[in-house]
Amino acid sequence: QVQLVESGGGWVQAGGSLRLSCAASGRTFSGMGWFRQAPGKGREFVASISLSSGSTYYEDSMKGRFTISRDIGKNTVYLQMDSLKPEDTAVYYCVADPSYSENYYYLARSWLHWGQGTQVTVSS
Repeated sequence: QVQLVESGGGWVQAGGSLRLSCAASGRTFSGMGWFRQAPGKGREFVASISLSSGSTYYEDSMKGRFTISRDIGKNTVYLQMDSLKPEDTAVYYCVADPSYSENYYYLARSWLHWGQGTQVTVSS
């Protein structure tokens, strides 16, 4: 069974940092990433990474503040979030796909597997 196990969510004051982790199991993936969903809003792309090349992509509002990285041996990705803002408050979802596309990574429907989500709350 495919599993994406997330950890690292929580509460932080504006300007603070959090580090999310996602451990994947059950099959081989070529790409992994993160989406988020705030109350009353749709799912928004955050970042993605190719597990082979390490190439990364970021949504503009996160670029320079968030960093996605990979650990091939652990089949795990991380999202380091710095300079957090109240508008970053959302449920963050880890995503993975066996056929990662660098053309459509920003679309939620491009990702086959989704984690359970972890809450990130940033207070002002």
